[in-house]
Amino acid sequence: MSNYMRVVAMLALVGFVTLSGCGRMRSQTQVPDPSRTYPPAYGDMIVEGTIADPAILNPILASDSASSDVTSQIFTSLLRYDKDLNLVGELAESWEISPEGTVITFKLKKGVKWHDGKPLTAHDVKFTLGRYLDPTVKTAYRSNFEKISKSAVLDDHTFRVWYAEPFAPALVNMGSMPILPRHLLKGRDINTTDDFNYRPVGSGPYKFISWQRAESVILQANPEYFEGRPYLNRVVFRVIPDMAVQFLELQNHGLDMMGLTPNQYTGEGSEPEFTDQFNKYKYTSNQYTYMGFNLKKAIFRDKRFRQAIALSLDKEALVKGVLEGLGSVATGPYTPSSWAYNEDVKPVAFDQLKARELFVAAGYRYAKDGRLTKNGKPVEFTLLTNQGNRNREQTATIIQAQLKEVGIKVKIRVIAWSTFLSEFVNKRKFDALLLGWSLARDPDLYSIWHSSRMGEHEFNFVSYKNAEVDRLLVRGRTTFNHERRVRIYHRVHELIAADLPYVFLFVPDSLPAVHRRILGIEPAPAGIGYNFIKWYVPEGFHKYTK
Repeated sequence: MSNYMRVVAMLALVGFVTLSGCGRMRSQTQVPDPSRTYPPAYGDMIVEGTIADPAILNPILASDSASSDVTSQIFTSLLRYDKDLNLVGELAESWEISPEGTVITFKLKKGVKWHDGKPLTAHDVKFTLGRYLDPTVKTAYRSNFEKISKSAVLDDHTFRVWYAEPFAPALVNMGSMPILPRHLLKGRDINTTDDFNYRPVGSGPYKFISWQRAESVILQANPEYFEGRPYLNRVVFRVIPDMAVQFLELQNHGLDMMGLTPNQYTGEGSEPEFTDQFNKYKYTSNQYTYMGFNLKKAIFRDKRFRQAIALSLDKEALVKGVLEGLGSVATGPYTPSSWAYNEDVKPVAFDQLKARELFVAAGYRYAKDGRLTKNGKPVEFTLLTNQGNRNREQTATIIQAQLKEVGIKVKIRVIAWSTFLSEFVNKRKFDALLLGWSLARDPDLYSIWHSSRMGEHEFNFVSYKNAEVDRLLVRGRTTFNHERRVRIYHRVHELIAADLPYVFLFVPDSLPAVHRRILGIEPAPAGIGYNFIKWYVPEGFHKYTK
């Protein structure tokens, strides 16, 4: 390890020890015997590494995974997915869908309280829905609710919503809407309520305690959580914008959990010194990594240019080199774990000779020095990605090298996550982006790909427009027959893959590691986090005494 890395690791550890209110750490941590059964116990806490500081802690405004990871512990929704990816009640005790599919009635559980002790009622649900539909609220999720014609509170624990027409993802979208407290936000501008957006009050298993920007977010177990108090006293999200430093912290017990890089998983993460202290998990993710083009830039408007770029990149080599084989090549906007995935769509082949021919056919020329030119000017663009994601930085470097082989100069800029979102993505100030999507289980991708979703805080930030895709996305939302929806989304997959608004790169496996003192983890199709409130540390193995 370089002296620089040692200094960075030490500074990160010092930052952790000084976190206020975290409790005293024991000098050594024992690990339970895996051959024994230990009863659940309350106490201890878990410290999780994250490469990015949350952008905001109001879920209606949050569109990044760092924010969502925190808010998912603070807020609750009407429904959620169980371990087998079936929709089950969270705040909703039951629900009923009318025969024509246009009316949904939710019966809420009684006795649910906000973290400030006020009761949660159907009035909060109606208030929250109203905020999503309010055109002045800067949310990327409005399209999920635009088919709603009206809603009503039937009584304190009964809420009904009417749709103008049958809407296939209605139950998923309504069910996954995090509920906001009306008594704290009524009559206020949600976009600017900093006391709530950065110090939220929810109804979930954990209460907000503190947020030290660019350092940590601390949550405390909610003793009145309606599904029972979580076993772990606290959850701490430590912001460490470098995966290598995170791994050092994990090894030095400054972290209890992180998502490993493939190199960490197969390298030091396979050594007995590591596996004696940490459990590793591997499962197929529902996310993919891509290089997205700003289609408003003249250089990327020609589909042939985008095709030639895709032909120039060796995606198989990225899976082998960056992911060390722990993943697969992406072919389009759906991953193999989705029922909407079209197996007939094949990855764009790696063929730099064909790429050169296509560049020439599109009006480009090669100079004597091998540079690709247009109207006598060398072709170049800047590729942006976020700080701290080593896989993306490595991928960007490989893309840079492979495009250099076909005569294109690529500049790489790595930017801190919050700045990356606010100043470049939201404001469309980029040539190309290296990013990833974590997809919902329903394959409705209207908010990402429909041409009406190009606004500043919306998800179609590459400005993609295809009239047939628009029609299909609308039809997919209004079709309930599963086989018909499959055909619709297979066609969507095919069309977007052919248009190449992104170069779809790879689908990485999820590779979390968790300290072995933490029990109750049961891997399932939904991953490992679905039963987080049941994770516990048995008596005698607590790492933190407070």
